[in-house]
Amino acid sequence: MALGGGRVRAAVVGAGHMGQYHGRVYAELWDVDFVGVVDIDPARAAAVAAQYEAAAFSDHRELIGRVDVASVAVPTEQHFHVARELLEGGVSVLVEKPITPTLAEARELYAVARRAGTMLEVGHVERFNGAVQELRKIVDRPILIESRRLGPFVPRVQKDTVVMDLMIHDLDIVLALVDAPPVRIAAFGSTVHSEATDVATVQIAFASGTVATITASRATEEKIRTLAITQPDAYIVLDYTDQDIQIHRRAAQEYTLNRESIRYRQASFVEHLFVHRDNPLKLEIQHLIQSMRRTRAGEAVPLAEADDLRSLAMALQIERMIRDGVVEEAVPS
Repeated sequence: MALGGGRVRAAVVGAGHMGQYHGRVYAELWDVDFVGVVDIDPARAAAVAAQYEAAAFSDHRELIGRVDVASVAVPTEQHFHVARELLEGGVSVLVEKPITPTLAEARELYAVARRAGTMLEVGHVERFNGAVQELRKIVDRPILIESRRLGPFVPRVQKDTVVMDLMIHDLDIVLALVDAPPVRIAAFGSTVHSEATDVATVQIAFASGTVATITASRATEEKIRTLAITQPDAYIVLDYTDQDIQIHRRAAQEYTLNRESIRYRQASFVEHLFVHRDNPLKLEIQHLIQSMRRTRAGEAVPLAEADDLRSLAMALQIERMIRDGVVEEAVPS
Protein backbone atom coordinates (compact mmCIF):
# COMPACT_ATOMS: atom_id res chain seq x y z
CA MET A 1 0.00 0.00 0.00
CA ALA A 2 1.12 3.58 -0.69
CA LEU A 3 2.40 5.30 2.43
CA GLY A 4 4.48 8.38 3.02
CA GLY A 5 5.85 9.69 -0.25
CA GLY A 6 5.51 6.39 -2.16
CA ARG A 7 3.66 5.99 -5.42
CA VAL A 8 -0.11 5.81 -5.39
CA ARG A 9 -2.17 3.40 -7.47
CA ALA A 10 -5.28 4.99 -8.99
CA ALA A 11 -8.25 4.00 -11.12
CA VAL A 12 -11.43 5.44 -12.59
CA VAL A 13 -14.88 3.87 -12.46
CA GLY A 14 -16.92 5.10 -15.41
CA ALA A 15 -15.20 5.81 -18.74
CA GLY A 16 -17.52 8.58 -19.92
CA HIS A 17 -16.65 12.24 -20.34
CA MET A 18 -15.85 12.97 -16.68
CA GLY A 19 -14.18 9.63 -16.10
CA GLN A 20 -11.81 10.25 -19.00
CA TYR A 21 -11.02 13.70 -17.60
CA HIS A 22 -10.14 12.17 -14.22
CA GLY A 23 -8.05 9.49 -15.91
CA ARG A 24 -6.03 12.06 -17.82
CA VAL A 25 -5.24 13.93 -14.60
CA TYR A 26 -4.16 10.76 -12.77
CA ALA A 27 -1.92 9.81 -15.68
CA GLU A 28 -0.19 13.21 -15.59
CA LEU A 29 0.67 13.12 -11.87
CA TRP A 30 4.31 12.13 -11.34
CA ASP A 31 3.71 10.14 -8.13
CA VAL A 32 0.66 8.20 -9.38
CA ASP A 33 0.40 4.94 -11.29
CA PHE A 34 -2.85 5.02 -13.24
CA VAL A 35 -3.58 1.30 -13.30
CA GLY A 36 -7.22 0.72 -14.19
CA VAL A 37 -10.40 1.81 -15.96
CA VAL A 38 -13.79 0.29 -15.13
CA ASP A 39 -16.86 0.50 -17.34
CA ILE A 40 -19.86 -1.73 -18.01
CA ASP A 41 -19.00 -1.38 -21.70
CA PRO A 42 -15.84 -3.53 -22.07
CA ALA A 43 -14.89 -1.94 -25.38
CA ARG A 44 -15.03 1.56 -23.97
CA ALA A 45 -13.05 0.56 -20.87
CA ALA A 46 -10.41 -1.06 -23.07
CA ALA A 47 -10.18 1.93 -25.40
CA VAL A 48 -9.64 4.41 -22.56
CA ALA A 49 -7.27 2.11 -20.64
CA ALA A 50 -5.14 1.56 -23.76
CA GLN A 51 -4.31 5.28 -23.91
CA TYR A 52 -2.45 4.96 -20.59
CA GLU A 53 -1.29 1.32 -20.71
CA ALA A 54 -3.74 0.60 -17.89
CA ALA A 55 -5.91 -2.47 -17.31
CA ALA A 56 -9.59 -2.57 -18.25
CA PHE A 57 -12.25 -3.99 -15.92
CA SER A 58 -16.00 -4.43 -16.10
CA ASP A 59 -16.62 -4.63 -12.33
CA HIS A 60 -15.47 -1.99 -9.84
CA ARG A 61 -14.93 -4.65 -7.17
CA GLU A 62 -11.96 -5.93 -9.18
CA LEU A 63 -10.10 -2.78 -8.09
CA ILE A 64 -10.07 -3.78 -4.41
CA GLY A 65 -6.52 -4.67 -3.43
CA ARG A 66 -5.19 -3.26 -6.69
CA VAL A 67 -5.60 0.49 -6.09
CA ASP A 68 -5.34 3.06 -3.30
CA VAL A 69 -7.68 5.73 -4.70
CA ALA A 70 -10.43 5.77 -7.29
CA SER A 71 -12.70 8.32 -8.92
CA VAL A 72 -16.34 7.32 -9.27
CA ALA A 73 -17.87 8.92 -12.37
CA VAL A 74 -20.84 6.65 -13.04
CA PRO A 75 -24.49 7.83 -13.24
CA THR A 76 -25.71 9.38 -9.98
CA GLU A 77 -28.07 6.54 -9.11
CA GLN A 78 -25.08 4.16 -9.02
CA HIS A 79 -22.83 6.33 -6.82
CA PHE A 80 -23.94 4.82 -3.52
CA HIS A 81 -23.30 1.13 -4.11
CA VAL A 82 -20.09 1.65 -6.12
CA ALA A 83 -18.54 4.07 -3.62
CA ARG A 84 -19.66 2.01 -0.61
CA GLU A 85 -18.05 -1.20 -1.86
CA LEU A 86 -14.79 0.57 -2.72
CA LEU A 87 -14.64 2.34 0.65
CA GLU A 88 -15.33 -0.91 2.48
CA GLY A 89 -12.53 -2.51 0.45
CA GLY A 90 -9.99 0.05 1.66
CA VAL A 91 -10.05 2.32 -1.38
CA SER A 92 -10.28 6.11 -0.85
CA VAL A 93 -12.86 7.59 -3.18
CA LEU A 94 -13.55 10.81 -5.05
CA VAL A 95 -17.18 10.61 -6.16
CA GLU A 96 -18.55 13.08 -8.67
CA LYS A 97 -21.32 15.39 -7.50
CA PRO A 98 -24.05 14.95 -6.50
CA ILE A 99 -22.68 12.41 -4.05
CA THR A 100 -25.95 10.43 -3.97
CA PRO A 101 -29.61 11.00 -4.85
CA THR A 102 -30.64 11.12 -1.17
CA LEU A 103 -29.32 12.53 2.10
CA ALA A 104 -29.70 9.15 3.81
CA GLU A 105 -27.35 7.49 1.32
CA ALA A 106 -24.85 10.35 1.61
CA ARG A 107 -24.78 10.05 5.41
CA GLU A 108 -24.30 6.29 5.11
CA LEU A 109 -21.32 6.72 2.77
CA TYR A 110 -19.60 8.95 5.31
CA ALA A 111 -20.31 6.44 8.05
CA VAL A 112 -18.77 3.69 5.90
CA ALA A 113 -15.67 5.82 5.25
CA ARG A 114 -15.18 6.44 8.97
CA ARG A 115 -15.58 2.77 9.83
CA ALA A 116 -13.18 1.68 7.08
CA GLY A 117 -10.60 4.41 7.73
CA THR A 118 -10.78 5.55 4.12
CA MET A 119 -11.16 9.03 2.63
CA LEU A 120 -14.30 10.19 0.87
CA GLU A 121 -14.44 13.38 -1.19
CA VAL A 122 -17.22 14.81 -3.35
CA GLY A 123 -16.42 16.44 -6.69
CA HIS A 124 -17.12 20.04 -5.70
CA VAL A 125 -14.28 21.05 -7.98
CA GLU A 126 -14.94 24.80 -7.69
CA ARG A 127 -13.66 24.67 -4.11
CA PHE A 128 -10.23 24.18 -5.66
CA ASN A 129 -10.58 27.03 -8.16
CA GLY A 130 -7.82 29.51 -7.33
CA ALA A 131 -10.18 32.48 -7.69
CA VAL A 132 -12.67 30.95 -5.25
CA GLN A 133 -9.94 30.35 -2.69
CA GLU A 134 -8.85 34.00 -2.97
CA LEU A 135 -12.46 35.18 -2.82
CA ARG A 136 -12.94 33.55 0.57
CA LYS A 137 -10.19 35.81 1.94
CA ILE A 138 -11.80 39.10 0.83
CA VAL A 139 -15.55 38.59 1.17
CA ASP A 140 -16.81 40.33 4.30
CA ARG A 141 -20.44 41.13 5.18
CA PRO A 142 -21.92 40.42 1.73
CA ILE A 143 -25.14 42.28 1.01
CA LEU A 144 -26.07 40.82 -2.37
CA ILE A 145 -24.70 37.77 -4.19
CA GLU A 146 -25.51 37.15 -7.85
CA SER A 147 -24.39 33.89 -9.44
CA ARG A 148 -24.80 32.80 -13.07
CA ARG A 149 -23.79 29.40 -14.41
CA LEU A 150 -25.13 29.18 -17.95
CA GLY A 151 -24.31 27.09 -20.98
CA PRO A 152 -25.66 25.02 -23.87
CA PHE A 153 -27.47 21.73 -23.47
CA VAL A 154 -25.32 18.59 -23.22
CA PRO A 155 -27.31 15.36 -23.81
CA ARG A 156 -25.09 13.23 -21.58
CA VAL A 157 -26.36 14.97 -18.40
CA GLN A 158 -30.08 15.07 -19.13
CA LYS A 159 -31.00 12.58 -16.37
CA ASP A 160 -29.93 15.04 -13.65
CA THR A 161 -31.74 18.35 -13.27
CA VAL A 162 -29.80 21.55 -13.84
CA VAL A 163 -29.90 21.98 -10.06
CA MET A 164 -27.78 18.86 -9.52
CA ASP A 165 -25.81 19.22 -12.73
CA LEU A 166 -24.75 22.87 -12.40
CA MET A 167 -26.38 24.87 -9.61
CA ILE A 168 -25.07 22.67 -6.79
CA HIS A 169 -21.59 24.12 -7.41
CA ASP A 170 -22.83 27.63 -6.72
CA LEU A 171 -24.98 26.61 -3.77
CA ASP A 172 -21.86 25.08 -2.24
CA ILE A 173 -19.79 28.25 -2.74
CA VAL A 174 -22.50 30.69 -1.60
CA LEU A 175 -23.30 28.72 1.55
CA ALA A 176 -19.60 28.77 2.44
CA LEU A 177 -19.25 32.52 1.83
CA VAL A 178 -22.15 33.68 3.99
CA ASP A 179 -21.50 33.43 7.71
CA ALA A 180 -25.17 32.99 8.59
CA PRO A 181 -27.79 30.28 8.09
CA PRO A 182 -30.21 30.43 5.15
CA VAL A 183 -33.80 31.02 6.26
CA ARG A 184 -35.99 31.18 3.15
CA ILE A 185 -35.83 30.02 -0.47
CA ALA A 186 -37.80 31.08 -3.55
CA ALA A 187 -37.32 28.79 -6.55
CA PHE A 188 -38.45 28.76 -10.18
CA GLY A 189 -37.57 26.37 -12.97
CA SER A 190 -38.60 25.02 -16.34
CA THR A 191 -37.82 22.27 -18.82
CA VAL A 192 -36.46 23.14 -22.25
CA HIS A 193 -34.48 20.30 -23.84
CA SER A 194 -35.11 17.36 -21.52
CA GLU A 195 -37.70 15.91 -19.18
CA ALA A 196 -35.77 17.32 -16.21
CA THR A 197 -35.44 20.97 -15.19
CA ASP A 198 -33.06 22.73 -17.58
CA VAL A 199 -33.34 26.31 -16.28
CA ALA A 200 -33.62 27.36 -12.64
CA THR A 201 -33.42 30.57 -10.66
CA VAL A 202 -33.27 30.63 -6.89
CA GLN A 203 -33.30 33.39 -4.29
CA ILE A 204 -31.93 32.60 -0.84
CA ALA A 205 -32.44 34.88 2.16
CA PHE A 206 -29.98 34.51 5.03
CA ALA A 207 -30.43 35.37 8.69
CA SER A 208 -27.76 38.08 8.31
CA GLY A 209 -29.83 39.93 5.70
CA THR A 210 -27.72 38.72 2.78
CA VAL A 211 -29.72 37.89 -0.35
CA ALA A 212 -28.31 35.50 -2.97
CA THR A 213 -29.73 35.03 -6.46
CA ILE A 214 -28.46 31.94 -8.27
CA THR A 215 -29.31 31.16 -11.89
CA ALA A 216 -28.36 27.97 -13.70
CA SER A 217 -29.16 27.15 -17.31
CA ARG A 218 -28.29 24.50 -19.85
CA ALA A 219 -30.36 26.27 -22.52
CA THR A 220 -27.99 29.22 -23.08
CA GLU A 221 -25.76 29.21 -26.14
CA GLU A 222 -22.97 31.15 -24.44
CA LYS A 223 -21.02 29.62 -21.58
CA ILE A 224 -21.03 31.98 -18.58
CA ARG A 225 -19.63 31.24 -15.13
CA THR A 226 -19.66 34.33 -12.92
CA LEU A 227 -20.21 35.30 -9.30
CA ALA A 228 -20.76 38.94 -8.25
CA ILE A 229 -20.79 40.13 -4.64
CA THR A 230 -21.91 43.50 -3.31
CA GLN A 231 -20.58 44.43 0.10
CA PRO A 232 -20.37 47.79 1.93
CA ASP A 233 -16.98 48.78 0.58
CA ALA A 234 -16.70 46.98 -2.75
CA TYR A 235 -18.30 45.20 -5.69
CA ILE A 236 -16.45 41.96 -6.45
CA VAL A 237 -16.78 40.01 -9.70
CA LEU A 238 -15.35 36.51 -10.11
CA ASP A 239 -15.05 34.63 -13.39
CA TYR A 240 -14.78 30.91 -12.71
CA THR A 241 -13.56 30.06 -16.21
CA ASP A 242 -10.76 32.64 -16.37
CA GLN A 243 -10.03 32.29 -12.62
CA ASP A 244 -10.10 36.08 -12.45
CA ILE A 245 -11.27 38.52 -9.76
CA GLN A 246 -12.06 42.22 -10.21
CA ILE A 247 -12.72 44.44 -7.21
CA HIS A 248 -14.54 47.74 -7.82
CA ARG A 249 -14.06 50.32 -5.06
CA ARG A 250 -15.29 53.88 -4.66
CA ALA A 251 -12.43 56.38 -4.81
CA ALA A 252 -14.06 59.80 -4.45
CA GLN A 253 -17.30 61.75 -4.64
CA GLU A 254 -17.70 65.19 -6.18
CA TYR A 255 -20.64 67.62 -6.17
CA THR A 256 -20.94 70.55 -8.59
CA LEU A 257 -23.53 73.24 -7.85
CA ASN A 258 -24.82 75.73 -10.41
CA ARG A 259 -27.96 77.80 -10.81
CA GLU A 260 -29.96 75.02 -12.44
CA SER A 261 -28.82 71.75 -10.95
CA ILE A 262 -26.58 69.80 -8.65
CA ARG A 263 -24.34 67.37 -10.47
CA TYR A 264 -22.97 64.35 -8.68
CA ARG A 265 -19.99 62.39 -9.92
CA GLN A 266 -18.56 59.31 -8.29
CA ALA A 267 -15.10 58.13 -9.19
CA SER A 268 -14.09 54.52 -8.74
CA PHE A 269 -11.17 52.27 -9.46
CA VAL A 270 -10.89 48.61 -10.39
CA GLU A 271 -8.38 46.28 -8.77
CA HIS A 272 -7.42 43.05 -10.53
CA LEU A 273 -6.49 40.42 -7.98
CA PHE A 274 -3.63 38.08 -8.89
CA VAL A 275 -4.82 34.47 -8.78
CA HIS A 276 -2.59 31.42 -9.03
CA ARG A 277 -4.13 29.47 -11.89
CA ASP A 278 -4.01 25.69 -11.90
CA ASN A 279 -6.27 22.84 -12.93
CA PRO A 280 -8.91 22.63 -10.15
CA LEU A 281 -9.53 18.92 -10.78
CA LYS A 282 -5.82 18.19 -10.44
CA LEU A 283 -5.76 20.06 -7.13
CA GLU A 284 -8.85 18.17 -5.98
CA ILE A 285 -7.31 14.78 -6.81
CA GLN A 286 -4.04 15.76 -5.15
CA HIS A 287 -6.00 16.73 -2.02
CA LEU A 288 -7.62 13.28 -1.95
CA ILE A 289 -4.21 11.59 -2.32
CA GLN A 290 -2.64 13.71 0.43
CA SER A 291 -5.58 13.03 2.75
CA MET A 292 -5.34 9.28 2.04
CA ARG A 293 -1.62 9.29 2.84
CA ARG A 294 -2.17 11.18 6.09
CA THR A 295 -4.92 8.75 7.09
CA ARG A 296 -2.74 5.72 6.46
CA ALA A 297 0.01 7.33 8.48
CA GLY A 298 -2.35 7.33 11.46
CA GLU A 299 -3.44 10.94 11.33
CA ALA A 300 -7.10 11.84 11.95
CA VAL A 301 -8.13 13.69 8.79
CA PRO A 302 -11.56 15.38 8.96
CA LEU A 303 -14.10 14.66 6.24
CA ALA A 304 -16.01 17.52 4.61
CA GLU A 305 -19.28 15.84 5.59
CA ALA A 306 -21.07 18.88 7.04
CA ASP A 307 -20.44 21.08 3.98
CA ASP A 308 -21.26 18.29 1.52
CA LEU A 309 -24.52 17.37 3.24
CA ARG A 310 -25.56 21.03 3.55
CA SER A 311 -25.11 21.64 -0.19
CA LEU A 312 -26.89 18.41 -1.11
CA ALA A 313 -29.78 19.13 1.27
CA MET A 314 -30.41 22.55 -0.26
CA ALA A 315 -30.16 21.21 -3.82
CA LEU A 316 -32.67 18.48 -3.00
CA GLN A 317 -35.03 21.03 -1.43
CA ILE A 318 -34.84 23.25 -4.53
CA GLU A 319 -35.44 20.26 -6.82
CA ARG A 320 -38.53 19.30 -4.82
CA MET A 321 -39.89 22.87 -4.77
CA ILE A 322 -39.59 23.20 -8.55
CA ARG A 323 -41.05 19.75 -9.13
CA ASP A 324 -44.02 20.38 -6.82
CA GLY A 325 -44.59 23.98 -7.89
CA VAL A 326 -43.77 25.40 -4.46
CA VAL A 327 -42.53 28.94 -5.02
CA GLU A 328 -41.28 29.81 -1.55
CA GLU A 329 -40.67 28.07 1.75
CA ALA A 330 -38.47 28.13 4.84
CA VAL A 331 -35.14 26.35 5.03
CA PRO A 332 -35.07 23.59 7.68
CA SER A 333 -32.48 24.20 10.36
